[in-house]
Amino acid sequence: MQIAIDFEVYKELTARRQHENHTYNEVLRDILGLQPTSIRGVVDGIAQPKPPKTFVLRGGELAEGTELKATYKGREYRASITDGRWVDSHGVKHSSPSAAASAISGTNVNGLRFWHARGPTDDVFWRLDVLLALQS
Repeated sequence: MQIAIDFEVYKELTARRQHENHTYNEVLRDILGLQPTSIRGVVDGIAQPKPPKTFVLRGGELAEGTELKATYKGREYRASITDGRWVDSHGVKHSSPSAAASAISGTNVNGLRFWHARGPTDDVFWRLDVLLALQS
Protein backbone atom coordinates (compact mmCIF):
# COMPACT_ATOMS: atom_id res chain seq x y z
CA MET A 1 0.00 0.00 0.00
CA GLN A 2 1.23 3.51 -0.75
CA ILE A 3 0.15 6.81 0.75
CA ALA A 4 0.52 10.08 -1.12
CA ILE A 5 2.18 12.89 0.84
CA ASP A 6 3.35 16.35 -0.17
CA PHE A 7 6.97 17.48 -0.19
CA GLU A 8 6.78 19.40 3.12
CA VAL A 9 5.51 16.29 4.92
CA TYR A 10 8.26 14.21 3.31
CA LYS A 11 10.92 16.73 4.46
CA GLU A 12 9.56 16.71 8.03
CA LEU A 13 9.46 12.90 8.17
CA THR A 14 13.00 12.77 6.80
CA ALA A 15 14.21 15.28 9.41
CA ARG A 16 12.76 13.12 12.18
CA ARG A 17 14.64 9.98 11.10
CA GLN A 18 17.18 9.22 13.82
CA HIS A 19 19.57 7.33 11.55
CA GLU A 20 19.80 5.92 8.05
CA ASN A 21 18.00 2.67 8.97
CA HIS A 22 15.16 4.44 10.78
CA THR A 23 12.17 3.86 8.51
CA TYR A 24 9.41 6.32 7.73
CA ASN A 25 6.97 3.80 9.22
CA GLU A 26 8.93 3.91 12.50
CA VAL A 27 8.88 7.73 12.41
CA LEU A 28 5.11 7.74 11.94
CA ARG A 29 4.63 5.16 14.70
CA ASP A 30 6.67 7.40 17.04
CA ILE A 31 4.60 10.47 16.11
CA LEU A 32 1.31 8.60 16.56
CA GLY A 33 2.41 7.08 19.86
CA LEU A 34 2.05 3.51 18.56
CA GLN A 35 4.11 0.64 19.91
CA PRO A 36 7.14 -0.11 17.73
CA THR A 37 7.03 -3.19 15.57
CA SER A 38 10.22 -4.80 14.46
CA ILE A 39 10.27 -7.58 11.93
CA ARG A 40 14.06 -7.48 12.33
CA GLY A 41 13.60 -7.90 16.08
CA VAL A 42 11.73 -11.23 15.90
CA VAL A 43 13.63 -14.49 16.36
CA ASP A 44 11.75 -17.77 16.14
CA GLY A 45 8.45 -15.91 16.53
CA ILE A 46 9.56 -14.25 19.79
CA ALA A 47 9.92 -10.49 19.86
CA GLN A 48 13.39 -9.43 20.96
CA PRO A 49 13.93 -6.26 22.97
CA LYS A 50 15.22 -3.33 20.96
CA PRO A 51 18.55 -1.92 22.05
CA PRO A 52 18.38 1.46 23.81
CA LYS A 53 18.00 4.34 21.38
CA THR A 54 20.92 6.68 20.84
CA PHE A 55 21.17 10.19 19.46
CA VAL A 56 23.36 9.87 16.38
CA LEU A 57 25.77 12.67 15.58
CA ARG A 58 28.35 13.06 12.90
CA GLY A 59 31.38 11.46 14.51
CA GLY A 60 29.62 9.53 17.26
CA GLU A 61 26.48 9.02 19.26
CA LEU A 62 25.03 9.85 22.65
CA ALA A 63 23.49 7.10 24.76
CA GLU A 64 19.99 7.14 26.18
CA GLY A 65 20.08 9.01 29.49
CA THR A 66 23.01 11.27 28.59
CA GLU A 67 22.74 14.58 30.44
CA LEU A 68 23.70 17.80 28.68
CA LYS A 69 24.43 21.24 30.05
CA ALA A 70 25.60 24.57 28.75
CA THR A 71 26.23 27.97 30.27
CA TYR A 72 25.32 31.04 28.26
CA LYS A 73 25.56 34.60 29.63
CA GLY A 74 25.84 33.23 33.17
CA ARG A 75 22.74 31.04 32.94
CA GLU A 76 22.84 27.24 32.92
CA TYR A 77 20.74 25.29 30.40
CA ARG A 78 20.00 21.56 30.56
CA ALA A 79 18.92 18.88 28.12
CA SER A 80 19.01 15.09 27.92
CA ILE A 81 18.90 12.26 25.45
CA THR A 82 15.46 10.76 25.93
CA ASP A 83 14.03 8.05 23.69
CA GLY A 84 16.86 8.71 21.22
CA ARG A 85 16.08 12.43 20.95
CA TRP A 86 17.72 15.64 22.16
CA VAL A 87 15.16 17.12 24.57
CA ASP A 88 15.70 20.38 26.46
CA SER A 89 14.44 21.09 29.98
CA HIS A 90 11.20 22.52 28.53
CA GLY A 91 10.48 19.34 26.57
CA VAL A 92 11.41 20.86 23.21
CA LYS A 93 13.12 18.42 20.83
CA HIS A 94 16.10 19.60 18.79
CA SER A 95 17.64 18.01 15.72
CA SER A 96 21.26 18.76 16.64
CA PRO A 97 23.48 20.28 19.34
CA SER A 98 23.86 23.39 17.17
CA ALA A 99 20.09 23.75 16.78
CA ALA A 100 19.68 23.50 20.55
CA ALA A 101 22.48 26.03 21.12
CA SER A 102 21.03 28.43 18.54
CA ALA A 103 17.63 28.24 20.24
CA ILE A 104 19.34 29.53 23.40
CA SER A 105 21.70 32.11 21.91
CA GLY A 106 19.64 33.31 18.94
CA THR A 107 22.74 33.04 16.73
CA ASN A 108 24.59 30.36 14.79
CA VAL A 109 26.64 28.39 17.30
CA ASN A 110 28.93 25.37 17.11
CA GLY A 111 26.88 23.09 19.36
CA LEU A 112 29.74 20.64 19.82
CA ARG A 113 31.71 23.37 21.60
CA PHE A 114 28.68 24.91 23.33
CA TRP A 115 27.38 21.80 25.13
CA HIS A 116 28.93 19.52 27.76
CA ALA A 117 27.71 15.95 28.15
CA ARG A 118 27.78 13.32 30.86
CA GLY A 119 26.90 9.79 29.79
CA PRO A 120 24.84 7.48 31.99
CA THR A 121 27.99 5.85 33.38
CA ASP A 122 30.21 8.97 33.49
CA ASP A 123 31.14 10.93 36.61
CA VAL A 124 32.02 14.21 34.90
CA PHE A 125 30.75 16.39 32.05
CA TRP A 126 32.92 16.57 28.93
CA ARG A 127 32.69 19.21 26.23
CA LEU A 128 30.76 17.46 23.49
CA ASP A 129 33.46 17.73 20.80
CA VAL A 130 36.01 16.24 23.22
CA LEU A 131 33.66 13.43 24.19
CA LEU A 132 33.06 12.52 20.54
CA ALA A 133 36.81 12.57 19.88
CA LEU A 134 37.28 10.12 22.75
CA GLN A 135 34.67 7.80 21.20
CA SER A 136 36.60 7.50 17.93
